[in-house]
Amino acid sequence: MANILIMDGQRGIRNTLRERLVYEKYTVEAAATPEEAISIMERFSPDVVLCDHCCEQKPDCPVIVMSDNTSVENAVETVRAGAFDFIPKPIDMNHLLASIKKAIGEQSTSEGPINPPDTFNPRTVVRKSSSKVQEIIGDSPKIQHVKDLIERVAPSDARVLITGENGTGKELVARWLHEKSRRVKAPFVEINCAAIPSELIESELFGHEKGAFTSAIKQRKGKFEQATGGTLFMDEIGDMSQNAQAKVLRALQEGRISPVGSDKDVPVDVRVIAATNKNLKEEIKQGRFREDLYHRLSVIIINVPPLREREGDVGILAEHFVANICKEQDIAHKSISEEGLAILEQMPWSGNIRELRNVIERLVILGNDEITPEDVEAYVTEFV
Repeated sequence: MANILIMDGQRGIRNTLRERLVYEKYTVEAAATPEEAISIMERFSPDVVLCDHCCEQKPDCPVIVMSDNTSVENAVETVRAGAFDFIPKPIDMNHLLASIKKAIGEQSTSEGPINPPDTFNPRTVVRKSSSKVQEIIGDSPKIQHVKDLIERVAPSDARVLITGENGTGKELVARWLHEKSRRVKAPFVEINCAAIPSELIESELFGHEKGAFTSAIKQRKGKFEQATGGTLFMDEIGDMSQNAQAKVLRALQEGRISPVGSDKDVPVDVRVIAATNKNLKEEIKQGRFREDLYHRLSVIIINVPPLREREGDVGILAEHFVANICKEQDIAHKSISEEGLAILEQMPWSGNIRELRNVIERLVILGNDEITPEDVEAYVTEFV
């Protein structure tokens, strides 16, 4: 499991976080001051740092800031300073755990520093595509249809809208569309539209000139420019503000962007892939999403089915996760009995593949060498 360093001046917060994170199977160290944190990092390599303010000396890993100052201005400045996420106090543990998992996931799939040190911003992950893209597991008719669409659509430059519930694997579909495209040697740039404050989204997408606003101390390229020649994956597009939607529509229509504070247009050559868990047609009816942008994005629509509609795939995925988790946790090989798999197949899986993997990890750690129906009953069904 990953290493986490907590730096917070309040002992109660340090102890509470350490206790919960250790329960979640993380390896945890804690420090009360930046100086103590630096000393710990000389012997302990954290995968994520949790701290109560932005670090002047940025570690080579994502930083999640936890702050008593819950103002929008402080959140914006924290993100601009390079924080992976901003979490107000009192801390929402579910939010924190989700942010840690996302930070670890993004870091582990990059091939080196997420961005050069002078432009460090873990919210934006620029990766060169490689053959390490995770396989899409499953043989059900619906997932085979998704694979077939990827094969047919990927070689073109057509824009793709990926729909589906949380945890179904929309990001993985986007990566395979890039992996199998003619743009594979160019960057794959990812932006989570829901995670960027509305005050920052225009700068994040289109960049800004030096002096464009108070904290713009140097020129910065936006995601469209960073993705030139490659793919821009706009996740959770349904959560984007109306103002940002209008700017994105113009960029798609004209193939040009205008950085904040600039009077010049910059041509960009990107393939845009968007994803959402929302019903955009319903969002259009409610006046929350632009219909013209929807039609620009949805040249091709790929709907990723929920796990409950993928007949037979739960068992395949479960066995795949067992093998991977045993290897990751350095645990002797385990298996799941046919009866145990049958119970798993019948479960609703509201959290989809993400939920299934978490459940399998719990079973691998707590269950017998052969995971039985009794293990499933004891460690899974009572929590669902």
